[in-house]
Amino acid sequence: MATVDVIKCCMDSIRQISDEIRDAIIYLDAGCTESFEYVGAFSLFLELGAHSICSLEKMSPLDKVVDWNSTSGPAKKIVVITSRLLSDAHRYILRCLSAFQTLRSCAIFTCISETGHSAYPESPLGPDAYHEYESLLVQDYEELARKFLMNSSHTGESIVKESKSAEDEGWSQLTTSEEGPFNFSSVASAQNSYEDSVIDRTEDVRKKLKVSVHHFPLVLCPFSPRFFVLPSEGSVAEAYLSAEHDNSISFGLPSISTGTTADAEDVPPGATLTAQFLYHLAAKMDLKLEIFSLGDVSKTVGKLLTDMSSLYDVGRRKRSAGLLLIDRTLDLLTPCCHGDSLVDQMFSSLPHRERMASLSQAKSSQSQVKLGPAYLQRSPLTVQIPLNNFLREDTSSSYNFQLVESVEAFLRGWNSRDPTSQMDELVNFSTKPSGEMSTQDFQSDLLCGSFVSTENFHGTPYLEAILERRSKDGAVLIKKWLQESLRRENVSLNAKIRPGYASKSDLQTMIKALAKSQSLLAKNKGIIQLAAAALSALDESHSAKWDAFSSAEKILNVNAGDTSQSLAAQISDLINKSALVSSQGNNKMDAQRGLLTLQDALLLTVVGYILAGENFPSSGTVGPFSWQEEHFMKEAIVDAIIENPTVAKLKFLKGLTQDLEANFNRKSEEKKEDLSNTESIDFDDDDWGSWGDEDSGKDKRKEQVYDDMQLKLELRDRVDNLFKFFHKLSSLKKNVSFREWSQALSKFNDDPYSNKGLLYKVLSRVLDKHEVPGLEYHSSTVGRLFKSGFGRFGLGQAKPSLADHDVILVFVVGGINGVEVREAQEALSESNRPEVELILGGTTFLTPKDMFELLLGDYCCV
Repeated sequence: MATVDVIKCCMDSIRQISDEIRDAIIYLDAGCTESFEYVGAFSLFLELGAHSICSLEKMSPLDKVVDWNSTSGPAKKIVVITSRLLSDAHRYILRCLSAFQTLRSCAIFTCISETGHSAYPESPLGPDAYHEYESLLVQDYEELARKFLMNSSHTGESIVKESKSAEDEGWSQLTTSEEGPFNFSSVASAQNSYEDSVIDRTEDVRKKLKVSVHHFPLVLCPFSPRFFVLPSEGSVAEAYLSAEHDNSISFGLPSISTGTTADAEDVPPGATLTAQFLYHLAAKMDLKLEIFSLGDVSKTVGKLLTDMSSLYDVGRRKRSAGLLLIDRTLDLLTPCCHGDSLVDQMFSSLPHRERMASLSQAKSSQSQVKLGPAYLQRSPLTVQIPLNNFLREDTSSSYNFQLVESVEAFLRGWNSRDPTSQMDELVNFSTKPSGEMSTQDFQSDLLCGSFVSTENFHGTPYLEAILERRSKDGAVLIKKWLQESLRRENVSLNAKIRPGYASKSDLQTMIKALAKSQSLLAKNKGIIQLAAAALSALDESHSAKWDAFSSAEKILNVNAGDTSQSLAAQISDLINKSALVSSQGNNKMDAQRGLLTLQDALLLTVVGYILAGENFPSSGTVGPFSWQEEHFMKEAIVDAIIENPTVAKLKFLKGLTQDLEANFNRKSEEKKEDLSNTESIDFDDDDWGSWGDEDSGKDKRKEQVYDDMQLKLELRDRVDNLFKFFHKLSSLKKNVSFREWSQALSKFNDDPYSNKGLLYKVLSRVLDKHEVPGLEYHSSTVGRLFKSGFGRFGLGQAKPSLADHDVILVFVVGGINGVEVREAQEALSESNRPEVELILGGTTFLTPKDMFELLLGDYCCV
C-alpha cells in the first residue's frame, strides 16, 4: 500500500490543473508563494508550460514580457492562485486584468471553499460564492474598462491610440483616485459618437474575457512529507480562533477548555475554515477519517467535520485513517519554552520575510468584527538564510563574485529600457571591498536562501531528518552531510576538521569550500542552505540567549517541584535582573552574554504561572501564589517599567507608554541638573535674594510628586489586570480531566529536566492502546445511523480506537513547534509499531517569540 505523502499530494493537485497552467502567467499571493516554496512547486509550474510565476500583490506591467517558455507566443491567459478569501484578493485580481488587455481567459483558484466563504463573517459572498464572484469580477472589469475609455475619449485622443497605449501600459495607473473629472464641453454629436464607441468596446471586452473560479484546497507548507503547517498569510491561519469572553486568552489560540462546545452562532471563523481545510485535505489524500478531539475548539472542529461527511463519502473505498484534533491551549508550556530543537532555534534566529501590505491587514486595522479582530498577522514562515556571508571572498580569486556579477548584470539588463531607471547607481558588488559591504547590498531574494522541503539533493531528506533530532545531533548530521558532499565533489579543505562535535568554524569552512563556484553552489544548494541556517542558530548572539532562557526555564521547573515561595522568589529575581540589564543598556553585547530583558522576564513569568497552576492549584485564593508573593512580583514589574519604559511597549500598557517615557525623560534631566549643580556651587550676591522663593519651588515639586504617584497608581492597575491574565493561564487545566492521568503518566515526571509535552503523552497512551481521559470520538454518519436505528436490533458498532488505524493524522489547532514533532516521532518509535504512518500538522509554526506576541502582544485578551 502506498505511503501517505503530503508533498506528493500537493504536486499531484498542481498537475491536475495543468491545462489551465499551460501558456499562462501564474500569479501567486503571499500565502501561496510561501506554500509552493516549501513544496518546491515552482519548477513544476515551468515544466507544465507556464510563461512566468509572479507575485499577485506586487504585480507589474513588465510581468507580461517575462517568458520562460517562448515557443507559445504572447500569453493570453492568467492563472491566479490565492490562499485568501476572494473578497480580499479582489483588488489585486482586478489590477492584473486591467494590466493585460490581450487576455482571453482568467482562471482563479482559491483554497477557501464556497461553504467557507459563506460561513466567514467578513465575506460578502453566499453559498454560490464562485459563480457570484465570476459575475462580480466581470462587472467590475467592464466598469473599469468603461471608465478608462470614457476618460480617454473626453481627453480628445483617438480610440486607436488609447487602445495601443492601454495594451502597452495597462489600466493600473487609472485605478487611483487621482483621475480628473470628465470634460463635458464637447459637442453633442461627438459626445454621442464617443458613448456609442465606448459601449461597443465594453461589449467587446465582455466577449473576449472568460473568467472561471475553482477550488484548490491543498495550499499548505510541508516541512517534510509528513509534517505541515498552514501559510502564515492565508485566510485559514489568519482567522481568529477565540472570541473575546471570560475563557479567552488570545484571539490566535483556542479558548480555555471547560467541557462545553460552542453554539452554532459562536463558532469562531478559524474553527470553520480549519474544518473545511481538513475535510478537503482528507478527500485529496483519499482518506476516510475517524475523528477524535481533545479540547473545546477541537470538538467544534470535529463536529463540523462530521456534519460535512455524507453517506457517499463514508461508503467510498478509501483508506481508513484516524484524525486527532488537539487544542493548543491544553499545552502552552511546550511552545513557550526554549526546547532542544535545532529547527526551532533556526526559525528564532533567522530573519523572516516582511509581510505583504495586503487588503486584509488594512481591514484588520480599520474594522473589527463583533467578537474579535478581523485578521491575525502571523509571522511569515519564509526565512532569509544569509548565503551572502559565504559568497564574499577576496577579490584575487578567479571565481569570486561570479554569482553576484551575474545578478548585477541581470538587473541592469532588466531595466535597460526604462529611461528613469536608477540602476546605474547600483553598487558594483564585484569591485567593492568586502569590508565595505553593507547588508543592504545583499537584500535581494536572489542572494537569500530558504527552506525547501523537496529540494533533497541526492535523495537525502534534509529538513525531515533534522526535525527528528536534538540540536547537537542535528548539527553533527549536517556536518556529516557536508563532508559527504565535499568527497563527492572532490573538494579538498585546507583546514583540518575535527571528528565528533560540529563547531561553528568547521561548518563555516566546509560551506565556503562547497560554495566557491556557481556550479558547486547550484548542485549542493540544499545542504548549503541548511548548514548556513544552522550556523545562524549556533552563533553566539543567538545561542547564548537561547541557552539563558533554557537554563531559567529549568530552574523554574525545579522550583515548581519545591514550594510556591521558592518559585515566586525565582520569578521576582528574574524580573529584577532584567530591569538591571535594561537600565545599563540593551545592546548586542548583552545578547551575546545571554542577558534577558523585561519582555523575556514576562515570558518566563508566563512559564512560571503555568507551572504553578500545575503544581500548586490551591495555594492562593485566586491564583497559585499568596497575596504577599504576588505583591513582590507586581512591585518588581512596576519598578522595572518605570525605570525602563521603552522596553515594555505591550498591549496592557497601551495609552500609558507616552506618559511613562515622558516621566522617565524628565527624571533623567533632573538627575543631570542635580549633578551639574553639585559639581559647581558658587554663591553670588544675587543668590541670597532668591531664598524667599522656596515656596514656589516646593509647590512645583509637590505637583511632580502628585503626577508621579498618579502615574504609578495607574501603572499598578494595569499590572493588576496583567496578573488576572496570569491567573487564567494558571487555571488552564483546572476544568479538564488531565489530573486523572497523574498515576498513569508518572513515568514521564521522574526527571524534571526531561518533561515531555502533551502531544508526546497523548500519542504514547494512544499507541499503547490506553484510555485518554477527555478524548471524544465523533461518530460518522453510518455510525450514528447504527447507534440510533439498527442499534435497537443488536447491530450496533463498537466504539473505534485511534490506535486501530495504520494512518494517524494529528492536527494541533493553534500551532505546533519543532520540539513536539521530535517528541511525536519518539513516541512512535517507542511504541514498537513501525507500521503506523504518523502525519503531523498545525495552524502555524510556533516559536517562543510567536507565543509572546499571542499571549502578551496585540492579540492577547488581557
